[in-house]
Amino acid sequence: MRCPFCGNLETQVKDSRPAEEHVAIRRRRFCAACGGRFTTYERVQLRDLVVVKSSGKREPFDRDKLERSVRIAMQKRPTDPERIEQMISGVVRRLESMGDVDISSRVIGEIVMEALARIDTVGYVRFASVYKNFQAVEDFDRFVSELRPQARDDE
Repeated sequence: MRCPFCGNLETQVKDSRPAEEHVAIRRRRFCAACGGRFTTYERVQLRDLVVVKSSGKREPFDRDKLERSVRIAMQKRPTDPERIEQMISGVVRRLESMGDVDISSRVIGEIVMEALARIDTVGYVRFASVYKNFQAVEDFDRFVSELRPQARDDE
């Protein structure tokens, strides 16, 4: 594994342990060349997914991109980071088990929104505001007003 600090190819694993409820392995690594320490994760990948954008453009699925967008939506929310990681892993497993290599960005967005709605309503609304491309306050207001009856039903 290449050191992210100095580029050295010879790094040592100092500690390995299960992560994400045993669906990943977390490895602490050390670079003898620069003394840098960093963490890597090893996960099972069932298939190479391709995201089909609404424009028709195709690009390889990027778990890190999904993780960044979810973490931005959940920024400063009182949710355990491990819970967010479990949610992301669940979304990826669900996508991989759909049976098709090509998955539309719309389907991915809907699955992520469904998972976020179960964890944190504010994070869900934040993600939806980007995913649904709200252009005006009215778009946001309409979306939130659709949530209100659901919130009342839950009480």
